[in-house]
Amino acid sequence: MWIAVLVLSVVATGFAVRRHMHMFQLNQYVTRTQASWLADHRSSWIPQIVAVLIGALALVWGVGAGVIAIVWLLIALWANRPKAAQAKKPLVFTSRVIRMLVAVGVLVVLVLLLGLVVPTRALTLVAILPYVLSPVWVIIANAVNSPIEAGVRQRYLDEAKRLLASHPRLIRIGITGSYGKTSVKYYLATLLKGHFNVLMTPESYNTPMGITKTIRAELRATHEVFVCEMGAERIGEIAADCDLVDPQIGVITAIGEQHLVTFGSQAAILQTKMELAQAVRGKGMLYLNGDNEILRANQPDQDRQLYGLRTDSDTYAYDVDVHSSGTTFSLSHKGSRITGLSTPLIGTHAILNVAGAAAVALDLGVTPDELRAQLKKLAPAPHRLAMSRSGGVTIIDDAYNSNPAGAKAALDTLMLFDATRILITPGMVELGERQDALNEAFGAQAAVCDHVFLVGAKQTRPIAKGLLDTGYDPAKLTVVEDVKDALARAHALPSPGEKVILLENDLPDNY
Repeated sequence: MWIAVLVLSVVATGFAVRRHMHMFQLNQYVTRTQASWLADHRSSWIPQIVAVLIGALALVWGVGAGVIAIVWLLIALWANRPKAAQAKKPLVFTSRVIRMLVAVGVLVVLVLLLGLVVPTRALTLVAILPYVLSPVWVIIANAVNSPIEAGVRQRYLDEAKRLLASHPRLIRIGITGSYGKTSVKYYLATLLKGHFNVLMTPESYNTPMGITKTIRAELRATHEVFVCEMGAERIGEIAADCDLVDPQIGVITAIGEQHLVTFGSQAAILQTKMELAQAVRGKGMLYLNGDNEILRANQPDQDRQLYGLRTDSDTYAYDVDVHSSGTTFSLSHKGSRITGLSTPLIGTHAILNVAGAAAVALDLGVTPDELRAQLKKLAPAPHRLAMSRSGGVTIIDDAYNSNPAGAKAALDTLMLFDATRILITPGMVELGERQDALNEAFGAQAAVCDHVFLVGAKQTRPIAKGLLDTGYDPAKLTVVEDVKDALARAHALPSPGEKVILLENDLPDNY
């Protein structure tokens, strides 16, 4: 009997570990984040708690409890069966994940070896123990493997540094900010490509290992500029990126309420972003978003320029005319004016980011004519107000992430369309103690929409409150459990004309 329990327990453990490994990968292999996730999902421990109770009963009931254990493990197997096809971002079996799974396997075998020394009545408990511990196996394996991972990480970092050092003429640009950094990165790379051979960190590769991967895989002798996004959730992480890249030029796009769970305060966010300013001090120019009041009030004493929409910035956009198919504007750059510019991008927030990218590009030698041509090639970064059309419905995909300023800008973009305006959102996360208040404010702002679909009843409760407190018609508010359902319902809504659907944020699987 206990052998059957053993086999089922090992298989159930494998399925459960796979799920927790997926969450650990989404949580960036950070033990504190994974522990917080486990604490926030305490219901996921119920199968393990029941399993340990069954194992304890086996000490008293023997065979009878073994039968119960088999039935329970069969249920656990079904509940934890792999569902990768349904995941928004499936588990990637990287070398690190494989090493961790090997460590889990060794640890499970060591636990099962207890069966050689315990009484017969305890064999069922020992057999079921690997499944009982399945939520923490990945954390334990990560701790066991930490010396190996530190060595692997350092080897890759050293190789990336050597590769960068072998390109002494490469212009290295670091971009960071609470929001807007990915958009500025894409815009700047596009503006520079009319004049330089440019390497850019793809997607949201903005950690030392993501940057390292880009350098090791893509850096070539022909590259003249490296545009590098730098992200952080804790103090010191921008400094780590800078230690790797050694940027000569820095761009800080904004200081705002983002990742407050890990930072704790905006002061900590400012301190972290200014690590980029420190890195470029004495080597090159620092560009700051002059429309961001926190940055304007905390300009470091070094070579710097402001950009934005305010006319007291060194580079600013003016005569901005936004419509549903693009934006026209003019640009003042250190007293020189470039008029009659146009881009397919929509929204004044986009032009603010374009102004920052243009300031850097012009200072590096891009001509006004080259700038004018490249502006017409600009496109939104993936899932950041990217637009598509299908069957008379326009989708504004702003699903990558969300913050208070970005959500407001997305709603402003939605309002540019003369159509039935529909919002689909799960709200904003990682905002610490301010999360409910900021989501409630977002709900009040969303009252301009004709229909609102909220994804997840618990998560979006503050949004619903803010929305309904404005007198919004409850019949136009719908709460669903997933984005696919919301999209299907939005497409099915009767409408006298065209529809525009704004997807504002899409939480990953660990939510």
